[in-house]
Amino acid sequence: MATQVQSLPFDTEELVHFSEKRNEPEWFTDMRLKALGLAEELPLPKPEKTRIDDWNFTDFNYDTTGEPVTDPAKFPEAIGKLVGEKAENVLIHHNSDRIYRNLSPDLSRKGVIFTDLATALRENGELVKKYYFKTASLDKHKLSALHAALINGGSFLYVPKNVVIDTPIQAIYFQDAPSSGLVAHTIIAAEPNSSVTYVESYLSGDSVGDGAANLISEVTVGENASVKYGAVDNFTDGIVTYVNRQGNVDRDGSLQWALGQMNDGNTLSENATNLEGDGSSADTKAVSVGSGSQKQNFDNYIRHVGKASVSRLLVRGAQKDASNSIFNARTKIEHGASGADGEQAQRVLMLSDDARGDANPILLIDEYDVIAGHAASVGRVDPDQLYYLMSRGIKKETAEKLIVEGFLEPVVDLLPIEGVRKQLAELIERKVG
Repeated sequence: MATQVQSLPFDTEELVHFSEKRNEPEWFTDMRLKALGLAEELPLPKPEKTRIDDWNFTDFNYDTTGEPVTDPAKFPEAIGKLVGEKAENVLIHHNSDRIYRNLSPDLSRKGVIFTDLATALRENGELVKKYYFKTASLDKHKLSALHAALINGGSFLYVPKNVVIDTPIQAIYFQDAPSSGLVAHTIIAAEPNSSVTYVESYLSGDSVGDGAANLISEVTVGENASVKYGAVDNFTDGIVTYVNRQGNVDRDGSLQWALGQMNDGNTLSENATNLEGDGSSADTKAVSVGSGSQKQNFDNYIRHVGKASVSRLLVRGAQKDASNSIFNARTKIEHGASGADGEQAQRVLMLSDDARGDANPILLIDEYDVIAGHAASVGRVDPDQLYYLMSRGIKKETAEKLIVEGFLEPVVDLLPIEGVRKQLAELIERKVG
């Protein structure tokens, strides 16, 4: 007889059956069941100035399917634009299924593993276990526990020691099943002296209607390794999104985040980097555009533990219509992290009278020998810039649009894949325009 969890529309028997169908190892099933119990007990997170109690985090179908594709020419148009004609070093998910995978033979020979999480669990289970929920916390709150209980997709990228990957690795998620939920877990593990650029895109169709996305990414950067991580989130307005991206950086390692947060629905986002090793560094750049009546809460956190660690955080947002977004930035320098250097800047543009955006910079310093600073501003489009463009014969609406697009450009330029870069630029143009 199944053990019922009264407040959640899932039970133990259902999750065991789902796990068996996917041929998951016993330890992974056990973690699902442990997480289900935690999800019943733990509270929702309490983001500052954002009420999420009535957001839909649980009412969705997580057991959905997608059709495999062998010919890249038959990809849906939205996916085809992202991957280009060659579709190299790419992993594509449709709903909760992997439908296409391509990894160059050269990278395979070097020991690189890039596949969907379900396959990685079957073929490289012990390696997955080494990194699974090691930078993120399963018991942080109800949403992290729900994630671990209901995972239905994800990507696993492993880069062995001393392997340098020159071409970007790309993952694409496309969700279109009615009332569906995407619960995707990404693991990126870069061993010492390795280097990789990873870019992911999240898309959904209007056919989903009301749905959910619960995404967690874990990035482990080894000693003297480098990871560049780009992402464009583009879910439709009926999808409630929780996204949590976490990184841990070892001695002399570097992690760069380039995040285009362009959802049309309500969004709760957490991005955290732990600079564990001496000489480690992190560079985070994130942009978002709020529109309609959507509510968003973004929390960016960088923790300095290693000596002479360096962080840079740049957040830019634009708010229009009646949207409401909170932008929190926290830099924590722990005792013993001497020589640390942490700088952050947040700027939010207000494009209508009914929109609201709050920027909250926070510095927490427990060491003397450090450099730390922050800047934050919330305001309108610069009237001098607007006047300059209008004096050149450009209409006011067009001039304002150009200024906002230029304001958000720093993240667009960081994305290394032309199709993804173009996608983000088009999304910004659509949401601003």
